[in-house]
Amino acid sequence: MTQISVKFTTHEIELLSSLASDQLFRREFIDSRLPGFRSNPGDLSLGKKLVERMRLTAERVNKVPASKRNGTHAV
Repeated sequence: MTQISVKFTTHEIELLSSLASDQLFRREFIDSRLPGFRSNPGDLSLGKKLVERMRLTAERVNKVPASKRNGTHAV
């Protein structure tokens, strides 16, 4: 599996996790009631794990003082 690195701001990660969470809710509880819908439990599980990782990353970054985040030292 190829890994890709992308830089996001904390706000962007928070927004993406919120949007992804809403989409996962839709797939799990709304789309499943539509005729002909085929659920993919593996993708749903992976999506939930990804959302959790994004939220944990955003929380961790918000707790670290800015001086430690960018590698500079406070005077």
